[in-house]
Amino acid sequence: MPKRPSPPAFHVMVKPRGPICNLDCEYCYFLSKERLYPDSDFRMSVTLLEEYTRQYIEAQRVPEVTFAWQGGEPTLMGLDFFRRAVGYQQKHKKPGMRVTNALQTNGTLIDDEWAAFFRDNGFLIGVSIDGPPHLHDAYRRDKGGRPTFERVLRGVEALKRHRVEFNVLTCVNAANAPYPLEVYRFLRDEIGAQFIQFIPIVERDNDTGFQEGSAVTARTVTGEQYGRFLTGVFDEWVRRDVGRVFVQIFDVALAAWSGQRPGLCVFEETCGLALAMEHNGDVYSCDHFVEPRHKLGNMNVIPLADLVASDQQRQFGLDKRDTLPRMCRECEVRFVCNGGCPKNRLLTTPDGEPGLNFLCAGYKAFFTHIDRPMQFMAAELRAGRPPANIMLALAREEAERARRFANVGRNDPCPCGSGRKYKNCCGSPARRH
Repeated sequence: MPKRPSPPAFHVMVKPRGPICNLDCEYCYFLSKERLYPDSDFRMSVTLLEEYTRQYIEAQRVPEVTFAWQGGEPTLMGLDFFRRAVGYQQKHKKPGMRVTNALQTNGTLIDDEWAAFFRDNGFLIGVSIDGPPHLHDAYRRDKGGRPTFERVLRGVEALKRHRVEFNVLTCVNAANAPYPLEVYRFLRDEIGAQFIQFIPIVERDNDTGFQEGSAVTARTVTGEQYGRFLTGVFDEWVRRDVGRVFVQIFDVALAAWSGQRPGLCVFEETCGLALAMEHNGDVYSCDHFVEPRHKLGNMNVIPLADLVASDQQRQFGLDKRDTLPRMCRECEVRFVCNGGCPKNRLLTTPDGEPGLNFLCAGYKAFFTHIDRPMQFMAAELRAGRPPANIMLALAREEAERARRFANVGRNDPCPCGSGRKYKNCCGSPARRH
Protein backbone atom coordinates (compact mmCIF):
# COMPACT_ATOMS: atom_id res chain seq x y z
CA MET A 1 0.00 0.00 0.00
CA PRO A 2 1.45 3.42 -0.91
CA LYS A 3 2.24 5.84 1.86
CA ARG A 4 -0.29 8.50 2.66
CA PRO A 5 1.23 11.89 1.75
CA SER A 6 1.96 14.20 4.65
CA PRO A 7 0.03 17.49 4.82
CA PRO A 8 1.71 20.43 3.07
CA ALA A 9 2.26 22.15 6.40
CA PHE A 10 2.16 21.11 10.04
CA HIS A 11 3.37 22.44 13.35
CA VAL A 12 5.57 20.74 15.93
CA MET A 13 6.06 21.99 19.48
CA VAL A 14 9.60 20.94 20.34
CA LYS A 15 10.62 20.26 23.95
CA PRO A 16 14.43 20.32 23.87
CA ARG A 17 14.64 20.11 27.68
CA GLY A 18 11.51 17.99 28.01
CA PRO A 19 9.43 18.88 31.07
CA ILE A 20 12.40 20.24 33.05
CA CYS A 21 11.73 23.72 34.40
CA ASN A 22 13.16 26.10 36.99
CA LEU A 23 9.63 26.90 38.18
CA ASP A 24 7.02 24.73 39.83
CA CYS A 25 3.74 26.28 38.67
CA GLU A 26 0.96 24.47 40.46
CA TYR A 27 -1.31 24.06 37.44
CA CYS A 28 1.41 23.03 34.94
CA TYR A 29 0.28 20.06 32.87
CA PHE A 30 3.78 19.17 31.70
CA LEU A 31 5.95 18.75 34.80
CA SER A 32 4.52 15.27 35.38
CA LYS A 33 5.87 14.09 31.99
CA GLU A 34 9.24 13.62 33.68
CA ARG A 35 7.88 10.24 34.80
CA LEU A 36 7.76 9.07 31.17
CA TYR A 37 11.58 9.14 30.94
CA PRO A 38 12.95 8.02 34.32
CA ASP A 39 16.57 7.58 33.18
CA SER A 40 16.88 10.59 30.89
CA ASP A 41 19.11 13.65 31.19
CA PHE A 42 16.38 15.60 29.34
CA ARG A 43 18.68 17.33 26.89
CA MET A 44 18.22 17.20 23.14
CA SER A 45 21.46 16.13 21.47
CA VAL A 46 23.11 18.23 18.80
CA THR A 47 22.77 15.29 16.39
CA LEU A 48 19.02 15.10 16.94
CA LEU A 49 18.70 18.87 16.64
CA GLU A 50 20.20 18.85 13.17
CA GLU A 51 18.27 15.79 12.03
CA TYR A 52 15.00 17.25 13.25
CA THR A 53 15.78 20.56 11.53
CA ARG A 54 16.49 18.78 8.26
CA GLN A 55 13.40 16.57 8.38
CA TYR A 56 11.06 19.34 9.51
CA ILE A 57 12.13 21.68 6.72
CA GLU A 58 12.10 18.92 4.13
CA ALA A 59 8.53 17.91 5.02
CA GLN A 60 7.07 21.43 4.75
CA ARG A 61 5.73 22.39 1.32
CA VAL A 62 5.11 26.05 2.13
CA PRO A 63 7.31 29.15 1.71
CA GLU A 64 7.56 29.96 5.42
CA VAL A 65 8.42 27.56 8.24
CA THR A 66 8.27 28.30 11.98
CA PHE A 67 10.24 26.38 14.58
CA ALA A 68 8.44 26.39 17.93
CA TRP A 69 10.31 25.82 21.19
CA GLN A 70 8.66 25.11 24.52
CA GLY A 71 9.09 23.06 27.66
CA GLY A 72 9.39 22.86 30.53
CA GLU A 73 11.63 25.88 30.13
CA PRO A 74 13.52 25.86 26.82
CA THR A 75 16.05 28.53 27.83
CA LEU A 76 17.52 25.95 30.22
CA MET A 77 19.22 24.52 27.12
CA GLY A 78 21.48 27.57 27.02
CA LEU A 79 22.21 30.05 24.27
CA ASP A 80 24.70 27.86 22.40
CA PHE A 81 21.95 25.33 21.66
CA PHE A 82 19.82 27.96 19.97
CA ARG A 83 22.80 29.42 18.11
CA ARG A 84 23.30 25.94 16.68
CA ALA A 85 19.58 25.68 15.91
CA VAL A 86 19.65 28.87 13.85
CA GLY A 87 22.79 27.68 12.08
CA TYR A 88 21.18 24.36 11.12
CA GLN A 89 18.08 26.15 9.89
CA GLN A 90 20.15 28.27 7.53
CA LYS A 91 22.08 25.19 6.40
CA HIS A 92 19.00 23.14 5.51
CA LYS A 93 16.39 25.68 4.42
CA LYS A 94 15.13 25.45 0.85
CA PRO A 95 15.85 28.19 -1.68
CA GLY A 96 13.46 31.10 -1.14
CA MET A 97 12.15 29.67 2.12
CA ARG A 98 11.74 31.94 5.14
CA VAL A 99 12.50 30.36 8.52
CA THR A 100 11.29 31.90 11.79
CA ASN A 101 11.42 30.88 15.44
CA ALA A 102 8.89 31.18 18.27
CA LEU A 103 9.87 30.43 21.86
CA GLN A 104 7.56 30.19 24.86
CA THR A 105 9.24 31.01 28.17
CA ASN A 106 8.49 31.83 31.77
CA GLY A 107 10.80 34.81 31.27
CA THR A 108 12.81 34.42 34.47
CA LEU A 109 16.14 33.61 32.78
CA ILE A 110 16.05 36.24 30.04
CA ASP A 111 18.82 38.80 30.33
CA ASP A 112 20.45 41.22 27.89
CA GLU A 113 22.46 38.47 26.19
CA TRP A 114 19.37 36.37 25.53
CA ALA A 115 17.37 39.40 24.41
CA ALA A 116 20.08 40.53 21.99
CA PHE A 117 20.18 37.04 20.48
CA PHE A 118 16.40 36.99 20.08
CA ARG A 119 16.45 40.40 18.40
CA ASP A 120 19.33 39.57 16.07
CA ASN A 121 17.68 36.34 14.95
CA GLY A 122 14.06 37.52 14.74
CA PHE A 123 12.65 35.26 17.46
CA LEU A 124 9.04 35.83 18.52
CA ILE A 125 8.91 35.35 22.28
CA GLY A 126 5.87 34.31 24.28
CA VAL A 127 6.09 35.22 27.96
CA SER A 128 3.82 33.66 30.57
CA ILE A 129 2.31 36.26 32.93
CA ASP A 130 -0.93 35.74 34.83
CA GLY A 131 -1.51 39.37 35.80
CA PRO A 132 -0.25 41.71 38.51
CA PRO A 133 1.91 40.24 41.30
CA HIS A 134 -0.82 39.03 43.66
CA LEU A 135 -2.54 37.13 40.82
CA HIS A 136 0.56 35.95 38.96
CA ASP A 137 2.23 34.60 42.09
CA ALA A 138 -0.87 32.72 43.25
CA TYR A 139 0.21 29.63 41.29
CA ARG A 140 3.42 30.59 39.44
CA ARG A 141 6.16 29.94 42.00
CA ASP A 142 9.64 28.43 41.85
CA LYS A 143 10.91 25.13 43.24
CA GLY A 144 11.33 26.73 46.67
CA GLY A 145 7.78 28.09 46.69
CA ARG A 146 8.99 31.65 46.16
CA PRO A 147 7.10 34.18 44.00
CA THR A 148 8.37 34.74 40.47
CA PHE A 149 6.72 37.94 39.28
CA GLU A 150 9.71 40.26 39.76
CA ARG A 151 11.99 37.89 37.84
CA VAL A 152 9.50 37.67 34.97
CA LEU A 153 9.24 41.45 34.89
CA ARG A 154 13.03 41.77 34.63
CA GLY A 155 12.93 39.42 31.63
CA VAL A 156 10.21 41.48 29.98
CA GLU A 157 12.20 44.67 30.52
CA ALA A 158 15.21 43.06 28.83
CA LEU A 159 13.03 42.17 25.83
CA LYS A 160 11.77 45.73 25.66
CA ARG A 161 15.26 47.23 25.88
CA HIS A 162 16.33 45.18 22.90
CA ARG A 163 13.09 45.72 20.97
CA VAL A 164 12.28 42.01 20.82
CA GLU A 165 8.80 41.18 19.52
CA PHE A 166 6.91 39.42 22.29
CA ASN A 167 3.40 38.42 23.21
CA VAL A 168 1.86 37.48 26.52
CA LEU A 169 0.29 34.15 27.45
CA THR A 170 -2.01 34.46 30.44
CA CYS A 171 -3.45 31.35 32.04
CA VAL A 172 -6.97 32.02 33.28
CA ASN A 173 -7.44 30.09 36.51
CA ALA A 174 -9.45 30.12 39.71
CA ALA A 175 -7.27 32.88 41.19
CA ASN A 176 -7.37 35.50 38.42
CA ALA A 177 -10.65 34.68 36.66
CA PRO A 178 -12.71 37.02 38.90
CA TYR A 179 -10.57 40.00 37.83
CA PRO A 180 -10.76 40.35 34.03
CA LEU A 181 -10.32 44.12 33.88
CA GLU A 182 -7.51 44.18 36.42
CA VAL A 183 -5.64 41.51 34.46
CA TYR A 184 -6.28 43.03 31.04
CA ARG A 185 -5.45 46.59 32.03
CA PHE A 186 -2.27 45.44 33.74
CA LEU A 187 -1.11 43.55 30.65
CA ARG A 188 -2.04 46.42 28.37
CA ASP A 189 -0.90 49.40 30.43
CA GLU A 190 1.90 48.10 32.65
CA ILE A 191 3.44 45.33 30.54
CA GLY A 192 2.67 47.08 27.25
CA ALA A 193 1.45 43.88 25.62
CA GLN A 194 -0.06 44.27 22.17
CA PHE A 195 -0.66 40.56 21.61
CA ILE A 196 -2.37 38.53 24.34
CA GLN A 197 -3.50 34.92 24.64
CA PHE A 198 -5.91 33.92 27.39
CA ILE A 199 -5.54 30.18 27.99
CA PRO A 200 -8.10 28.50 30.30
CA ILE A 201 -6.74 26.17 32.95
CA VAL A 202 -8.74 22.94 32.98
CA GLU A 203 -6.66 20.62 35.13
CA ARG A 204 -7.60 16.98 35.57
CA ASP A 205 -7.39 15.76 39.15
CA ASN A 206 -5.71 12.35 38.88
CA ASP A 207 -2.45 10.59 39.69
CA THR A 208 -1.31 9.97 36.10
CA GLY A 209 -0.97 13.51 34.72
CA PHE A 210 -2.82 12.29 31.61
CA GLN A 211 -6.15 13.44 30.15
CA GLU A 212 -8.14 10.94 32.20
CA GLY A 213 -11.13 11.15 34.51
CA SER A 214 -13.75 13.85 34.93
CA ALA A 215 -12.62 15.39 38.23
CA VAL A 216 -10.81 18.74 38.08
CA THR A 217 -8.64 20.57 40.60
CA ALA A 218 -9.63 23.63 42.60
CA ARG A 219 -7.27 25.68 40.40
CA THR A 220 -9.46 25.03 37.37
CA VAL A 221 -11.50 27.87 35.90
CA THR A 222 -15.17 26.95 35.44
CA GLY A 223 -16.94 27.48 32.14
CA GLU A 224 -19.06 30.26 33.60
CA GLN A 225 -16.00 32.00 35.07
CA TYR A 226 -14.11 31.81 31.78
CA GLY A 227 -17.08 33.21 29.88
CA ARG A 228 -17.42 36.12 32.29
CA PHE A 229 -13.68 36.77 32.12
CA LEU A 230 -13.63 36.92 28.32
CA THR A 231 -16.78 39.05 28.27
CA GLY A 232 -15.30 41.52 30.75
CA VAL A 233 -12.14 41.90 28.70
CA PHE A 234 -14.04 42.11 25.42
CA ASP A 235 -16.33 44.88 26.62
CA GLU A 236 -13.28 47.01 27.44
CA TRP A 237 -11.37 46.06 24.30
CA VAL A 238 -14.21 46.64 21.83
CA ARG A 239 -14.72 50.20 23.11
CA ARG A 240 -11.12 51.38 23.08
CA ASP A 241 -8.50 48.90 21.84
CA VAL A 242 -9.62 47.42 18.50
CA GLY A 243 -6.69 47.60 16.09
CA ARG A 244 -4.31 48.51 18.91
CA VAL A 245 -4.32 45.42 21.12
CA PHE A 246 -4.77 41.95 19.62
CA VAL A 247 -6.39 39.25 21.75
CA GLN A 248 -6.11 35.85 20.14
CA ILE A 249 -9.63 34.59 20.83
CA PHE A 250 -11.12 37.87 19.53
CA ASP A 251 -9.12 37.53 16.30
CA VAL A 252 -10.29 33.93 15.98
CA ALA A 253 -13.90 35.03 16.46
CA LEU A 254 -13.66 37.79 13.85
CA ALA A 255 -12.25 35.30 11.35
CA ALA A 256 -15.18 32.95 12.00
CA TRP A 257 -17.77 35.74 11.74
CA SER A 258 -16.11 36.76 8.46
CA GLY A 259 -16.69 33.30 7.03
CA GLN A 260 -13.10 32.12 7.38
CA ARG A 261 -11.65 29.20 9.30
CA PRO A 262 -10.91 30.10 12.93
CA GLY A 263 -7.20 29.47 12.37
CA LEU A 264 -6.51 28.10 15.85
CA CYS A 265 -6.48 24.35 16.52
CA VAL A 266 -8.73 24.68 19.58
CA PHE A 267 -11.58 25.98 17.41
CA GLU A 268 -10.96 24.14 14.14
CA GLU A 269 -13.38 21.42 13.10
CA THR A 270 -10.61 18.82 13.10
CA CYS A 271 -7.11 18.81 14.57
CA GLY A 272 -3.94 16.77 14.18
CA LEU A 273 -1.61 19.31 12.57
CA ALA A 274 -0.09 20.54 15.83
CA LEU A 275 2.15 17.84 17.27
CA ALA A 276 4.72 17.68 20.04
CA MET A 277 8.23 16.27 20.07
CA GLU A 278 10.12 15.31 23.18
CA HIS A 279 13.84 15.83 23.78
CA ASN A 280 14.72 12.34 22.50
CA GLY A 281 12.76 12.47 19.23
CA ASP A 282 9.53 10.85 20.44
CA VAL A 283 6.60 12.41 18.59
CA TYR A 284 3.12 12.71 20.10
CA SER A 285 -0.24 13.63 18.60
CA CYS A 286 -0.53 16.88 20.54
CA ASP A 287 1.22 18.93 23.19
CA HIS A 288 -1.65 18.19 25.57
CA PHE A 289 -1.58 14.44 24.88
CA VAL A 290 2.03 13.55 25.61
CA GLU A 291 1.17 10.14 27.00
CA PRO A 292 1.84 6.56 25.86
CA ARG A 293 -1.40 5.95 23.98
CA HIS A 294 -0.82 9.01 21.80
CA LYS A 295 2.83 8.37 21.01
CA LEU A 296 3.27 8.08 17.23
CA GLY A 297 6.86 6.88 17.26
CA ASN A 298 10.37 8.27 17.23
CA MET A 299 11.62 10.37 14.32
CA ASN A 300 15.02 8.66 14.50
CA VAL A 301 13.27 5.42 13.52
CA ILE A 302 10.31 6.62 11.44
CA PRO A 303 10.64 9.81 9.38
CA LEU A 304 8.80 12.78 10.79
CA ALA A 305 6.70 13.19 7.65
CA ASP A 306 5.49 9.58 7.94
CA LEU A 307 4.52 10.05 11.60
CA VAL A 308 2.47 13.12 10.72
CA ALA A 309 0.78 11.27 7.86
CA SER A 310 0.11 8.10 9.87
CA ASP A 311 -3.36 6.59 10.21
CA GLN A 312 -3.10 7.04 13.98
CA GLN A 313 -2.53 10.77 13.67
CA ARG A 314 -5.17 11.20 11.00
CA GLN A 315 -7.71 9.44 13.20
CA PHE A 316 -6.70 11.58 16.18
CA GLY A 317 -7.51 14.67 14.15
CA LEU A 318 -10.82 13.37 12.81
CA ASP A 319 -12.01 12.22 16.23
CA LYS A 320 -12.43 15.84 17.27
CA ARG A 321 -15.20 16.25 14.71
CA ASP A 322 -16.60 12.74 14.71
CA THR A 323 -17.10 12.46 18.49
CA LEU A 324 -18.86 15.81 18.81
CA PRO A 325 -22.14 15.36 20.72
CA ARG A 326 -25.42 16.12 18.96
CA MET A 327 -25.98 19.07 21.29
CA CYS A 328 -22.76 20.64 19.94
CA ARG A 329 -23.48 19.75 16.31
CA GLU A 330 -26.78 21.64 16.55
CA CYS A 331 -25.43 24.61 18.53
CA GLU A 332 -25.68 28.08 16.99
CA VAL A 333 -22.07 28.93 17.87
CA ARG A 334 -20.56 25.74 16.49
CA PHE A 335 -19.18 27.70 13.50
CA VAL A 336 -16.68 29.39 15.83
CA CYS A 337 -16.37 26.88 18.69
CA ASN A 338 -16.47 23.41 17.08
CA GLY A 339 -16.63 21.87 20.53
CA GLY A 340 -13.35 23.35 21.76
CA CYS A 341 -10.23 21.37 22.57
CA PRO A 342 -10.74 17.60 22.98
CA LYS A 343 -8.64 17.65 26.16
CA ASN A 344 -11.46 19.54 27.88
CA ARG A 345 -14.34 17.34 26.71
CA LEU A 346 -14.99 15.67 30.03
CA LEU A 347 -18.70 16.38 30.63
CA THR A 348 -21.85 14.69 29.42
CA THR A 349 -24.71 16.53 27.77
CA PRO A 350 -28.17 16.75 29.42
CA ASP A 351 -29.10 13.80 27.18
CA GLY A 352 -26.27 11.74 28.67
CA GLU A 353 -24.00 11.86 25.63
CA PRO A 354 -20.27 12.08 26.46
CA GLY A 355 -17.87 14.61 24.98
CA LEU A 356 -19.22 17.97 26.13
CA ASN A 357 -16.52 20.56 26.73
CA PHE A 358 -15.99 21.57 30.34
CA LEU A 359 -16.00 25.22 29.18
CA CYS A 360 -19.16 24.90 27.05
CA ALA A 361 -21.31 27.24 29.13
CA GLY A 362 -18.64 29.94 29.04
CA TYR A 363 -17.96 29.63 25.33
CA LYS A 364 -21.64 29.81 24.48
CA ALA A 365 -22.26 32.82 26.73
CA PHE A 366 -19.22 34.66 25.38
CA PHE A 367 -19.77 33.96 21.70
CA THR A 368 -23.45 34.90 22.04
CA HIS A 369 -22.49 38.13 23.81
CA ILE A 370 -20.13 39.27 21.04
CA ASP A 371 -22.41 38.41 18.11
CA ARG A 372 -23.61 41.94 17.33
CA PRO A 373 -20.22 43.71 17.45
CA MET A 374 -18.62 40.84 15.54
CA GLN A 375 -21.25 41.15 12.82
CA PHE A 376 -20.50 44.88 12.59
CA MET A 377 -16.73 44.34 12.37
CA ALA A 378 -17.09 41.55 9.81
CA ALA A 379 -19.26 43.84 7.67
CA GLU A 380 -16.63 46.57 7.89
CA LEU A 381 -13.98 44.12 6.73
CA ARG A 382 -16.08 43.02 3.77
CA ALA A 383 -16.57 46.68 2.81
CA GLY A 384 -12.83 47.31 2.95
CA ARG A 385 -13.08 49.44 6.08
CA PRO A 386 -11.24 48.94 9.40
CA PRO A 387 -13.01 46.90 12.08
CA ALA A 388 -11.87 49.56 14.54
CA ASN A 389 -14.84 51.63 13.33
CA ILE A 390 -16.83 49.66 15.91
CA MET A 391 -15.42 51.93 18.62
CA LEU A 392 -16.90 55.07 17.09
CA ALA A 393 -20.23 53.33 16.46
CA LEU A 394 -20.47 52.16 20.07
CA ALA A 395 -19.47 55.59 21.40
CA ARG A 396 -22.28 57.18 19.40
CA GLU A 397 -24.78 54.59 20.61
CA GLU A 398 -23.81 55.07 24.22
CA ALA A 399 -23.96 58.86 23.95
CA GLU A 400 -27.47 58.60 22.54
CA ARG A 401 -28.48 56.16 25.25
CA ALA A 402 -27.14 58.47 27.94
CA ARG A 403 -29.20 61.31 26.49
CA ARG A 404 -32.40 59.23 26.44
CA PHE A 405 -31.94 57.88 29.95
CA ALA A 406 -30.56 61.03 31.57
CA ASN A 407 -33.67 61.93 33.55
CA VAL A 408 -35.12 58.48 34.19
CA GLY A 409 -35.71 57.59 37.84
CA ARG A 410 -34.88 54.14 39.21
CA ASN A 411 -38.56 53.29 39.61
CA ASP A 412 -39.75 54.84 36.33
CA PRO A 413 -40.82 52.63 33.42
CA CYS A 414 -37.79 51.75 31.36
CA PRO A 415 -37.59 53.84 28.15
CA CYS A 416 -36.70 50.73 26.16
CA GLY A 417 -40.37 49.68 26.25
CA SER A 418 -39.92 46.43 28.15
CA GLY A 419 -42.64 47.32 30.66
CA ARG A 420 -40.25 46.80 33.58
CA LYS A 421 -38.92 49.40 35.96
CA TYR A 422 -35.69 51.07 34.86
CA LYS A 423 -33.77 49.67 37.85
CA ASN A 424 -34.74 46.12 36.85
CA CYS A 425 -34.05 46.58 33.15
CA CYS A 426 -31.58 48.86 31.39
CA GLY A 427 -30.69 50.50 34.70
CA SER A 428 -29.55 47.30 36.37
CA PRO A 429 -25.77 47.07 36.98
CA ALA A 430 -25.47 44.08 34.67
CA ARG A 431 -27.24 45.79 31.78
CA ARG A 432 -25.37 49.08 32.25
CA HIS A 433 -22.07 47.20 31.97
